[in-house]
Amino acid sequence: MGHIIVVEDERAISDLITMNLKLVGHTYSKAYRGLEVIELLEREKADLILLDIMLPELDGFEIMQRFAHLQIPVILITAKDSLADRIKGFELGADDYIIKPFEILELLARINVVLRRSEKGISNFLCENVEVRYLERLVMVDQIPVDLTAREFELLEVLIRNRNIALSREKLLELAWGYDFEGDTRTVDVHIRQLRKKLGWEERIKTVFKLGYRLEVQV
Repeated sequence: MGHIIVVEDERAISDLITMNLKLVGHTYSKAYRGLEVIELLEREKADLILLDIMLPELDGFEIMQRFAHLQIPVILITAKDSLADRIKGFELGADDYIIKPFEILELLARINVVLRRSEKGISNFLCENVEVRYLERLVMVDQIPVDLTAREFELLEVLIRNRNIALSREKLLELAWGYDFEGDTRTVDVHIRQLRKKLGWEERIKTVFKLGYRLEVQV
């Protein structure tokens, strides 16, 4: 997973973000002031920076200008919602721009997108005899490839990247397939059942693989 620097002067928001980063397997460092993040970047390597704009000492835009040469991906998280601020953020190299208040699940999903884009996120996942290779879109059980549909693979990837977070059927559909599903959300249950069968997790899933949705849907 990625190492993420969280730059947020509101401690409650910082704690909420880092708690959820830890739940899904990322490591993190915190900074509450502009100069503090500069100090962090001098001694730590980061895969991503979550950066507030309105900070003591230096604002987020000034910070981006100072470490632009490091080419670290940045997601701006701010209450500044004007078009001018968004344009300035992207012109300075921001990879994404999230306006407060935000949903933590959306933030986690956007983090995964940015990490995948920069090829610094998780490239494979191993759980006992099951291996998932994201870049190759390959799943193997006992080193034997398993034939998953595109939808099954996308759902499995979302479950892994958001493990330990309870996701509703609606949110799984949105994160896995990128749209608000209009229809029976129990289609997720069907795909979960197929994943359990193909990966051989029908009986021992509860002790083997604790994902957010836990692959325990009753169908």
